[in-house]
Order: sequence, then C-alpha cells, then structure tokens
Amino acid sequence: MTDYYDSHDGALADDAGQPDTERGMTRRQLIRHAGWFGGAVVLTVASGEVISHIAGSRDTNAAAAAGAAAAGSGALRFVQVSDSHIGFQGPANMDVVGSFAEAIKQVNSLGFTPDFVMHSGDLTHLSTAGQFDQVKQMMAGMKTDRVFTVPGEHDSIGDAGRAYRRNFGMGTLGDGWYSFDTHGVHFIALVNTLSLEKLGHLGNAQIDFVRKDIAGLSSDTPIVVFSHIPLFAMYPKWGWSTDDALKVIALLRRFSSVTCLNGHVHQLFTKTEGNITFHSATTTAYPLPKPGRAPAPTPQVVPARQLKDALGIRSVGYRQGDRELAIKDQRLA
Repeated sequence: MTDYYDSHDGALADDAGQPDTERGMTRRQLIRHAGWFGGAVVLTVASGEVISHIAGSRDTNAAAAAGAAAAGSGALRFVQVSDSHIGFQGPANMDVVGSFAEAIKQVNSLGFTPDFVMHSGDLTHLSTAGQFDQVKQMMAGMKTDRVFTVPGEHDSIGDAGRAYRRNFGMGTLGDGWYSFDTHGVHFIALVNTLSLEKLGHLGNAQIDFVRKDIAGLSSDTPIVVFSHIPLFAMYPKWGWSTDDALKVIALLRRFSSVTCLNGHVHQLFTKTEGNITFHSATTTAYPLPKPGRAPAPTPQVVPARQLKDALGIRSVGYRQGDRELAIKDQRLA
C-alpha cells in the first residue's frame, strides 16, 4: 500500500483515501500531533505503539513519566541532531553556524551527558573541506563520549562521499555503513544517499551487510536504525523515500521492537507499521515545506522570530529490560 500526503487537508491516507486507524489513532490525528516543523512533541514508543503528547498539554505528564523511567539507573540516553547544512547561505537562515551552535548548546544543557550523539546527515551544504572541518570542530564541543554520523546527499557532492569518509568514516564498512551495541540495543547506521536517481538507495552490498549483521541476534533485541533519507514512502514525489528499503524492512520484521530515525525532510513526522516505527527529525538549519504544500522541497523563509520554532534536537532514552523507547523532540526556541 502506497502512502501519500493529501494536500487539501494534510492527512496521510492510503491509496483508497482512507485513514489508517491502526493502533487506535487515525493518521490525521497522528499528523495533528507530530507533523509540525520542530514542534515540542514527546513521543513514547511502547511495544510498537506510538503515543504522542504535545508539550504543555495535559498529556505531557504521562510522557514525562515515561521519559523519567527511561532515564533511570543504567539507562541509555542519546541525542539525534540533523541537517546542519554548514555552508548554506540564503534568506531561509542567514546564520546556520549560529543555529547549529545553539543546538550544540542545547545538547550540552540537557541535564545529563548523552551516551552518544548521532548526526543523521547533511552535516555540510556543499561537501567542501572547509565545511567538513568546521562541522567536525563544532561537534567536538558536544559534551558526550561518542559522536556518530551518517552522510546526507549534501555530504557527497561530486566525489561519491570520499571527503565525508575521510573525515567521518573511520572504522566503517563499504560506503560508510556500520553497527554497534550498547545498553542492550543494537544500532545500525545506513547510507542511502549515494547512487541516487530520485529516491534514496541502499544497494545489495549494504542489504547483505544488514542480513549478516542481525543474523545472530535474538528477536527480542531492540533495534535502532539510522539513515538520512526515510526508509518509508513519506513522499516519493520529492525523493523522500528509499527505493530498496523494503528489503531491509523485511529482514527486521522478526524483531519485536524496531525504531528507524532519519533526517533529510527537515520536519517531524512519525509512521508506524506493525513492529517498526519511523521518526523523521527536524533540522538545525532551515525548514522545508510539508509534503505537497509547495512545488518543490526548497528552503522556506519564515519570520525571524519563528525560525527557532522550526529547528531543534531529539533526545532518546531507553532502560535495558524495558520495551519502551522514549523520544523527545525539542525546539531551539
């Protein structure tokens, strides 16, 4: 079944135009809760079900309780930042370095030290040596022991990602993919921004890597997958999908809890398919239009006082032995 965005009312529908009521929430309701630019939305993933809470609403207490449980003794806590686009120059954000610095300051002011920070791509805007050096130096200021990355298409301009891998690819395989384990969770970092026609693409070598990587894992191992371009059909017309992602998704179906975190679309979006939940992250650079609300996904100019409402970071908590992953998206404002 192919999903598309209804440009008339913003509701996500199936091919027949009907709402998806899986998990007791229509997609229209889910969009209303979690589809805004960088909105302060708390998302709790429990046994494959997504429950969203708008910050400041009556439901926030329940979300805060879930986050507190995830942040208990021995918990895993990490941060996702995305789409810093260092080097971008334009009216959509005249100071992307400043907004990324603000995001780093926010990471360092969370009240805890993240186990790691993941940058989910488009670190730079034009893949220049100076831009890679600048973002690398800036991320060195994050108060965390480890920083991971995956490349965006803007990190692979003209050289098939070679400059990106020289700066950030140490210890990775192939075109920069890898996996690691911590706190009982298995993490997989994928590269789907090379060999682009229109959609993201993984390729047979990377799919085979995933197959071998997860072969020895028990089905109750929580899996978190990072990629730049979404692994679901968010809006293929704009390239917001990955053409061979279903081959990886099929390999992950046997696991009881799978969470896929991506960047690229510069806005919050959540979709659940059975045991797999997809979360698109916002950006630290500039907003893009909602699917179907503009002729193309070009940088959007918003009033200066509203820009930080469109930008943000994501923190994630997980306590080993639980089946919950607590996700909190926070605006820079």
